[in-house]
Amino acid sequence: MEKAPSTRQLKVGREIQKHLAEIIRAKGMAAFGGAMVTVSEVRISPDLSVAKVYVSIFPSEKQGEVMNILQENLKALRGELGHKVARQLRIVPELIFYLDTTLDYAEHIDELLKK
Repeated sequence: MEKAPSTRQLKVGREIQKHLAEIIRAKGMAAFGGAMVTVSEVRISPDLSVAKVYVSIFPSEKQGEVMNILQENLKALRGELGHKVARQLRIVPELIFYLDTTLDYAEHIDELLKK
């Protein structure tokens, strides 16, 4: 069983989520093949060295393409994040992107309920 995140982990996670959302929004939808990318959650490891970044992508057909773009730009995104959090964090955590499928799941349940 995983331990509940500390207050520090939650604060750092929220901070990273806010900054990454700004960075991605500033790049615009064109940078992500016309898809809308939302940073829905950031979970940070207890030692603050790894950030699991959950993104939801709309339309969902573009998920694969967008995840590849995020992966290819990982270094640049981490660098930009580093500039924004330099004062708060000694090390910029390693970013790992995950697809947040809760919206798709909700949509699927909705469709099933309509049948």
